[in-house]
Amino acid sequence: MAQSAFISKLGLMACLASLLCACPASNTPATATGGPAPAAPAPPEVAVVTTAFSSVALRTELPGRTEAYRIAQVRARVAGIVQKIHFDEGSEVKAAQALFQIDDSPYKASLNSTQASLAKSEANLTQAQTLAERYKPLIEANAISQQEYVSALSAFKQAQADVAVAKANIETAQLNVNYAAVRSPIAGRVGRALVTEGALVGQGEVTPLAVVQQIDPIYVNFTQAASDVMRLRSLLASGKLQSTKAEQASTVRLKFEDGTVFAHTGRLIFSDLNVDPGTGQVTLRAKFPNPQGLLLPGMFVRVQTQQATAAQAILLPQQAVLRSGDSDSVKVVANDGKVTTRKIKVNGSLEGQWIVLEGLREGEMVVAEGFQKMKGDAPVKPIAWQPATAVSKPSARP
Repeated sequence: MAQSAFISKLGLMACLASLLCACPASNTPATATGGPAPAAPAPPEVAVVTTAFSSVALRTELPGRTEAYRIAQVRARVAGIVQKIHFDEGSEVKAAQALFQIDDSPYKASLNSTQASLAKSEANLTQAQTLAERYKPLIEANAISQQEYVSALSAFKQAQADVAVAKANIETAQLNVNYAAVRSPIAGRVGRALVTEGALVGQGEVTPLAVVQQIDPIYVNFTQAASDVMRLRSLLASGKLQSTKAEQASTVRLKFEDGTVFAHTGRLIFSDLNVDPGTGQVTLRAKFPNPQGLLLPGMFVRVQTQQATAAQAILLPQQAVLRSGDSDSVKVVANDGKVTTRKIKVNGSLEGQWIVLEGLREGEMVVAEGFQKMKGDAPVKPIAWQPATAVSKPSARP
């Protein structure tokens, strides 16, 4: 009895299995092996920056070189043997400070001779003056001839001229004595001595002895392409850019080759009116204070100058802009996730961000990270881009 019941249950289960196999297929997609198909992959995430207009001062960074504010070549103005050198090479000197001493013995002797000549001329002048004064009443009384009186007056005037010549010779001799002590014409830093003690200088030519340069303040000469100047003027005329205030436009900053910024600001003082036909560039000059003497003549530097202001500029991180030789572009994500390439116009940078003037509208999403995840026209999922922050290092264990 029990065995027959068990067989009945098996038959019932077989019937149910056959009924299930006969049922129509469900709506679930099946793979080639008969299993369910995998779900479609989610769109990849890319970090985007939402554009926003802002007012940005456009700064131009140009190459330049430093030049001494004043340069004076110290030269021997009289001939002679150098006896002493009164300065340390590379030191600061004051204006009129004695630098070299040339043997002045011949010039002192010449000065003494001219002084003696002056004394002789003054004695002759006294005698001639006395004679002319004595003859004056005599000629009025017709006691002497007219010729004698004229000769006396002529001798008096000749004596006056001799005194004047003697005084001029004394001044010349005194100048030669003074020139024997060679002094610095300006205050500044003196270079190396170009002669040594015992050297004969000024014999037949003006001998250079040293160079003094004033480097506080100091000039910085830099150049800008004439095409950039014309493009800037065109943008200003079209109203896309606004002129910078004169106070801001004349203020310039300076960067060293290693990227550090010079502590003091300079003033733009000169802009050439001509374009160099060889390079197509315009020369400009700025003046910087240099109290610590950090800037030396001939250094290569970078000069930052503010030339205009963009009222509707967009700042983008540098990795968001795809730069090529002839154009710049960005990847823009639409509301449906589709990505398109957009050409833009970049005008310089500000604190590590590119300044975009044309090609974008406010509120658009520009890809900043995740370029490698994008494939063709496949949609993406935009997420807000977060700039990388420096990770603090753990302190070393004692």
